[in-house]
Amino acid sequence: MTDAPMDAAGTDSDGPDEVADRKVVEQEQAAIGDFVKGLSGDDIKSGNWFTKLAAHAMNTYTEKVDWQYFQDRYAGVPADAIVDQRIKMAARYAALEGGLSAGAYTATVAATIGSLGGASPATVPAAVATMTVDVAFITQLQLRLAYDISVLYRVPLDVHDPDDLWKLIRVALTIKSGEVANKTVSKAVPVMVRPLVKHFYSGSTLATGRALPVIGKYLLKRNVIKIGIPLVGVPLSVLLNRYTTLVAGRHARSVFRNEARVIELAEGISERSRHPQLTLWVAWLVIRANAKVEINDNEALLMRHLVRLVQERHAVVDEQLAQVVDIDPDEVWKRVEAESGDLGDVLDAAERVATVDGDVNAREKAILTELRERCSRG
Repeated sequence: MTDAPMDAAGTDSDGPDEVADRKVVEQEQAAIGDFVKGLSGDDIKSGNWFTKLAAHAMNTYTEKVDWQYFQDRYAGVPADAIVDQRIKMAARYAALEGGLSAGAYTATVAATIGSLGGASPATVPAAVATMTVDVAFITQLQLRLAYDISVLYRVPLDVHDPDDLWKLIRVALTIKSGEVANKTVSKAVPVMVRPLVKHFYSGSTLATGRALPVIGKYLLKRNVIKIGIPLVGVPLSVLLNRYTTLVAGRHARSVFRNEARVIELAEGISERSRHPQLTLWVAWLVIRANAKVEINDNEALLMRHLVRLVQERHAVVDEQLAQVVDIDPDEVWKRVEAESGDLGDVLDAAERVATVDGDVNAREKAILTELRERCSRG
C-alpha cells in the first residue's frame, strides 16, 4: 500500500486536471486492492480489517507528512486556505473512487458479508472484495485528511499513542455521535442530497470502547447503504463518497481549528506570565467557578495545555494543584495576597480563561471582579 500523500499529481487547485486525478485514484485503489487481497473472510466479517488498515494507512505516512512537508509546498499560505484545498481535493478523489467501484456492486453483497466466517483470502467473493476496497479507500483517505488538518493547525498527534490514535479515528470518521455528523451535514451538503447523506449517518452513535474491529464492522454496515437502495448505482456511490468526505473534512477542520485556538490561547497566557504558578491556580479557580457544572472540552483542553506549557517554559510543576479535588477560593486568595508587585498578568490570564468556552457567566464575572480588586490592592 502506498504511503504517499494523495496530491502526488499536483492537482490540488480549483481547476484540477481530471485525468491526472483519476490516475492518482487508480494507483491508490490498486494499492488498496493489494491490501484487501491479503484479508481473510474472518478479517472482513469481524472488522479486523480496520485494525490492519489503520496501521498501514498511518504508520509510514506520518513519517513523511509533517509541518515541513506543507511548508515546502505552501510557503506563506495561511493554514485555513490550505485546509480548504485539502478537503476539496479529498472529496474529488472520493467521488472518482466511488464511480470506479460502483460498477462492481451487487445487491447480494450485504447478505454475503454475513456468511464469510472462515473464508480464506482466495475465497472472498469478488463483490465483497470490491466493497471492502471502496470502504478501505475512503477510510484511509479520511484518516489521512484529518491528520493533514491536525498538522496544518499545529495540533500535535502521535498515531503510536493509543489516545491520539483514537482521537484521530473519532474525528476522521465522525463517529463521536450521529448528532455531530448531522449538524455538519446541513452546512456541507446541497439541499437535494441531504436526506441521502443523513441516512448514511443515521444511528451513527458508536459505543466502541476503542475496539478497532467494532469500528470496522460499523463502517462496512454503514457502507451497505450504497448497495441497499435500488436503481441508483454509480451516481449514488459518487455522491455519497464525495459528500461524506466533505462532511468528514469539515468536521476535522472544526475540531482541530478549535483546538489550535485553545492552544494559541494557552501559549499566549504562558508566554506573558510573570507568575506562572499563581496563574495555574487562578485559571483553575475560574474554570471551576461553578463546581456543579461539568467542565467542558475547551476548558479541560486549555488547562491541560497550560499546565504543559508552564512546565516547559517556566519549569513549574505544582503537585499540590494536581491533587486538588474541590478548589477553595480562600486558598487562591491567600496565594494572591502573598505576591507583591504588579499582578496584571494574572488578571489578564483569568479574563482570557473565562472566555474559552464562550460568554463569561455570572460566577466567572464574580471571581474576576474579586480578583481585580485584590490585584489592585496589591
